[in-house]
Amino acid sequence: MQRYSAIGVMSGSSLDGLDLAWCEFEVDKGRWSYRIREARTIPYAAPMRDRLLHVMNGSALDLARLHRDLGDVIGEECGELLNGEHVDVIASHGHTIFHAPNEGLTTQIGCGARIATVTGMTTVCDFRTMDVALGGQGAPLVPLGERLLFREHKTFVNIGGICNIALHKEDGLVGYDVCIGNQALNFLAEEGGLRFDEDGKLARSGKVDAGLLAQLNALSFHHRPPPRSLGREWFEAEFRPLIMNNRISPADRMCTVVQHIADQLGTAWKANIGPVLITGGGAHNSYLIERLRACSKATIEIPDTVTIEYKEALIFALLGVRLLRNEATALATVTGAKKDSVGGAVYLP
Repeated sequence: MQRYSAIGVMSGSSLDGLDLAWCEFEVDKGRWSYRIREARTIPYAAPMRDRLLHVMNGSALDLARLHRDLGDVIGEECGELLNGEHVDVIASHGHTIFHAPNEGLTTQIGCGARIATVTGMTTVCDFRTMDVALGGQGAPLVPLGERLLFREHKTFVNIGGICNIALHKEDGLVGYDVCIGNQALNFLAEEGGLRFDEDGKLARSGKVDAGLLAQLNALSFHHRPPPRSLGREWFEAEFRPLIMNNRISPADRMCTVVQHIADQLGTAWKANIGPVLITGGGAHNSYLIERLRACSKATIEIPDTVTIEYKEALIFALLGVRLLRNEATALATVTGAKKDSVGGAVYLP
């Protein structure tokens, strides 16, 4: 039996903040187990959040400075979490700015060299680029960790800034981005002066606009077969213009987007095996969960709060450990790459 300690760091497209999970792993004859020792979410300070939101439309120098500064923030927060203790690796997903695998590129910022220097710990980042170089989508990477750590489940949905699904079938594993998630819901909430629509209250107060729902469901991305993945560029170019229709009330637009998410996820898991385990921030939105249950006969399971909020950070911690072991971090059957790969850049302190 071998034991490892790692911190997984996740910054999602919904811009809620940095998720940090301090994890301990054991592997015995290829069988993995884990414990989350401590986890926390650090909301972004307003200036940092604003920079992350707008840098994709800024200069190359703006991007380079933000890459540096976010690395320092991640390093400092990991140091606070560790409080003088040591881990084998810090595995940072970083924050996605550009994701265009059809052009052979994906960009996650948060400088690994700065993290390693600030913490004095071996740091792994840039998990997606190798898979993209091999012709894959670079996403999703989480299904590999689900297969290793959550063996009792076969169907997984994460509702974060983007909604993705993994179906673990007897003949293989399918995973892909299904539709937009909290990127859109948070955008509409902020339009009304809210950080987010707590418990789906605004959406619950509205009504579905049939015309808008038809437009959202008709977007070409939703009719492409997997593998497929989304980035903020798609939200800005394709989705956001539709939900900015001021002739429809904010509550009705929010309600319609919730129904769109429920429609798309319900369709995606029609071939599900067993209960659907839902994690990510959207699992706390009771109205969204109600609509999902109304749109599907599948049994929906909502796990404990730590699993809801930190499953992705946990799995990136695992991927960091697997890279140190020279084991695959991306599955070609999920991403569409030429082969499985060991992806990530390693920075030694």
